[in-house]
Amino acid sequence: QLHLVESGGGLVRPGESLRLSCTAPGHRLGYYTTGWFRQAPGKEREGVSCMAPYGNYSDYADSVKGRFTISTDTAKNTVVLEMNNLKPEDTAVYYCATIYILFSQVCYLNLPDRYGSWGQGTQVTVSG
Repeated sequence: QLHLVESGGGLVRPGESLRLSCTAPGHRLGYYTTGWFRQAPGKEREGVSCMAPYGNYSDYADSVKGRFTISTDTAKNTVVLEMNNLKPEDTAVYYCATIYILFSQVCYLNLPDRYGSWGQGTQVTVSG
């Protein structure tokens, strides 16, 4: 299992943007299948976005399509979730998760159990 660290959360107003990063010190996350999930108080965890190794494939929840973008920052060995036009309903703790599957061409947006490593989460609050 990898030690994943999320960063970039915060408090923003509706319509503003945030950039979440997921790192695994000593590992190149671009080689992994990576997912972003979120959990709001009183709600179940839901898949937000995911990406296959090398960015060959990505997927998004309908609620974030057109607003969120997942990518790999190869220089920093991180996976980034750019979140634009944030809405109050985006408020949640956001988690990144990874699994290494050789030659994988897919990712798992709604199958959190497929991922073997999880970060501690970063809080995103959209209010005001």
